[in-house]
Amino acid sequence: MELRTRTAYQKRRRIWKKVIWTGVLSVFFGFLALSTLVFYAHQMEPPSLTVPETTVVYSANDERIGEFHQGEHRYWIPIENMGDPIVEATLAIEDRRFYEHYGFDPIRITRAILTNIQSGSRAQGASTITQQYARNLFLSHDKTWLRKWNEALYALRLELHYSKQDILEGYLNTIYYGHGAYGIEAASNLYFQKSAEDLSYSEAAMLAGIPKGPSVYSPLVNEERSMQRQNIVLQSMKENGAISGNQLLAFQKETLDFSPEQEIQGKRAAPYFHDALRSWLTEEYSLDASVIDSGGLDIHTTLDTNLQKQAEEIIRKSFQDEDELETALVAIDPRTGDVRALVGGKNYQESSYNRAVQAKRHPGSALKPFLYYAALEHGLRPNSMLKSEETTFVFDEGRQEYSPSNYNHRYADDYITMLQALAISDNIYAMKIHFLLGFEDLQEKAARFGIESPLEAVPALALGSSDVGVMELVNSYSPFANGGYRVQPRFVEKIVDRDGNVIFEEEVERSQDLNPAYTAIMTDMMKGMFEPELSSSYGAVTGGSIADVVDRPVAGKSGSTSSDSWMIGYTPQLVSGVWTGYDDSRELDNGDSYHSKEIWASFMKEALKDDLKLTFQVPKNVTEVDINPFNGLLADEGSPVSRPTLFFNGTEPTEYSSSERKETEEEEKEETNDHVDEEKYEQFKKREEEKKEKWLDRLVDWFN
Repeated sequence: MELRTRTAYQKRRRIWKKVIWTGVLSVFFGFLALSTLVFYAHQMEPPSLTVPETTVVYSANDERIGEFHQGEHRYWIPIENMGDPIVEATLAIEDRRFYEHYGFDPIRITRAILTNIQSGSRAQGASTITQQYARNLFLSHDKTWLRKWNEALYALRLELHYSKQDILEGYLNTIYYGHGAYGIEAASNLYFQKSAEDLSYSEAAMLAGIPKGPSVYSPLVNEERSMQRQNIVLQSMKENGAISGNQLLAFQKETLDFSPEQEIQGKRAAPYFHDALRSWLTEEYSLDASVIDSGGLDIHTTLDTNLQKQAEEIIRKSFQDEDELETALVAIDPRTGDVRALVGGKNYQESSYNRAVQAKRHPGSALKPFLYYAALEHGLRPNSMLKSEETTFVFDEGRQEYSPSNYNHRYADDYITMLQALAISDNIYAMKIHFLLGFEDLQEKAARFGIESPLEAVPALALGSSDVGVMELVNSYSPFANGGYRVQPRFVEKIVDRDGNVIFEEEVERSQDLNPAYTAIMTDMMKGMFEPELSSSYGAVTGGSIADVVDRPVAGKSGSTSSDSWMIGYTPQLVSGVWTGYDDSRELDNGDSYHSKEIWASFMKEALKDDLKLTFQVPKNVTEVDINPFNGLLADEGSPVSRPTLFFNGTEPTEYSSSERKETEEEEKEETNDHVDEEKYEQFKKREEEKKEKWLDRLVDWFN
């Protein structure tokens, strides 16, 4: 009996020894495996935390006007800017032991395994915040053991290489909250139209409950179910010590105001501007499209939201009764080239075709200012006179003819000044200068002003026969407004990456390509289109219909063809242009051509209503004298019309209109009294002929 007892004792002892050794070895090898795993994870590089982030676009006055993304709205913000409510709510419902574990929680895992074994499914999850963050960054959401293993490995790597604050910040910036919103900042903006740091505890509890099932717990899908989930989160916060019992009751009773659905979808301000901006970023700045859409950039643009809204509203009202007639408007600061407003059509939803930057149309007489600038460089003056009459021009060594006409085929049949010719847009005057200077001269001058589209050196070029872009033509008027400086259109002031580094800052590009004296004289002449007193019996000034709208010093030029209507004008601080026409280039109907001037005048008045009424600067080598604009001579008390006009120093007229009239009257009196001195009479006739038959006309006659 004693022998059997000893044998049984020895057996039990051997079993316990095996159990103990097995336990020891298991612990040892487990510790060794865990150490190896930790060492392996530590030796690996820190996992990248880069995720797609929404690029935000700002206006010149720092308003958020739009964004670029790939379907994921995400705005990365530091955890310090999230506010305590959302942090405490998330920890309470997702991972109460977050600061105590190293990526995965054995207690939660054990509890989940037992629950799943009992239920016969894998419905119960045990993922920590670190594991969820790892899954969001690197893995799929499939419920498999392999994915769980990889999830734990990535979680361990995150814990070894990043702080708890970094992990929590990354998690809250990447978790999905439904409706395309990734991260707490996007969710806060989407549901409550506020920043995450401004969330109340009740609002934070609502948002913290959504990630468990965005399609189930979103208040926009099922508000009742989302409120039930919110109560669970608030209860967890109380159990975790984040809020008291009284606060729990108060937060449960708080009424939440959700954003209207139309605001949740998000709308871009100035959609045509955004399209032009994107093209500029990819084509001019060579920024990759994927970086634009997911780089988390802050793009600070030159757009003035007030001017943009005014432009869009004016166009909307102007085209309420128009079906297919289209338009484009561009406004630029001539001092810097900053694009302040851009509209590429009357309705972006109906047509995203951006006529402001994509369309090419005939500019008509809007090209004449470059021609007259060239004439000034060649020695002509605002009072230089040419005869406006029906004319057929012969060129190409007599092999070709060109017969332009004035509007409604009306002519002065007399000599007119350049000042008046520009104001009433006389085509014959312009064509005579074009033939005199040579067709290539206008090509060269237009290029110096910034016209990059190819212009064909033909007679009709002076009347705008070659296609140009709206943005291109409007910006080419900037040197007239800024004293001869050519500027490049500028869409962006600077671009900042997600870390706050300025990766691009565009400088203002200005080059003194034009003579400031001649641009000042041209500006002075282009004021004339708004001066009805320069009208004549055969033609009115082209801006007479909007002269009463203009309430400050402005200059400009209209242009028209059978299919296009233009109005471009400027002040010292703003140049803008409007085009109207049909996309298929059909002829304009009666009344279609007036839209461009009306839109331009209304926009300029509204855009500048709060700005100072600045005058155009005049260089010291330019002088102003009062002339009779119809004969180009100095005006005095006896002149029927007097206009202050700029001249390059030394080229201003010295003879008075009344002196010419007095001399003529005396000569006529001598003739009628039969006291005619034949020699003096011949001299008088010769002098009169020389006055009318200017040297320029003689050259033109020679060409003809």
